[in-house]
Amino acid sequence: MKKDLAIGVLVSGSGSNLQSLIDHIEAGKLSARIEVVISNNPTALGVERAKRHGIPCFVVDHRDFASREDFDRELIRILHDRKVDLVALAGFMRVLSPLFLKTFAMRIMNIHPALLPSFPGTHGQRQAFEFGVKLSGCTVHFVDEGVDTGPIIVQAAVPVREDDTDETLAARILKEEHRIYPQAIQWYAEGRLSVEGRRVYLRGGRPPADVRLHHPPLEGF
Repeated sequence: MKKDLAIGVLVSGSGSNLQSLIDHIEAGKLSARIEVVISNNPTALGVERAKRHGIPCFVVDHRDFASREDFDRELIRILHDRKVDLVALAGFMRVLSPLFLKTFAMRIMNIHPALLPSFPGTHGQRQAFEFGVKLSGCTVHFVDEGVDTGPIIVQAAVPVREDDTDETLAARILKEEHRIYPQAIQWYAEGRLSVEGRRVYLRGGRPPADVRLHHPPLEGF
């Protein structure tokens, strides 16, 4: 019998995407187990979420290390000790070093609250809102050396309403994050993802519906 995918989750804040992964695993929808949660922030709510579910959790404060590489070496040590197959970033607010990226090449996923390649970096949903886009959303991607530049696995589009604030838009995007992140990890667990250059292919995926999303809606065209 194939073993469940072993995941290590890195968090810095509230950990709502961590909670989503936990919930999907406990509901039997995600064929994975979270072997360890690591946070660089001692007060992160994500730490408490892990503890409530009995998941081993380590706080590794980046301020205790002389260099980014030394910090990453400690993360690598913990993740190797737990024999993780995939590293999932869930609001982890540190740029990973080339050492870390080489160690887990194409085995690191991230969820970003914008439709990449637009609005990379922090506060993607706020950037999109302030720019005045009509469609925003979120993206799951593999992590490479750039900032939110890795190959894209799946995206969800969210219309921006005229009465939206950046907070209400972010809340609706977050709901989609909680759907597409566990789905992307499930595809990975099933061995259905392959990467060729910048393209990620899903083996056995259903063809997309022949629909268009226009915002504002078209009138007679």
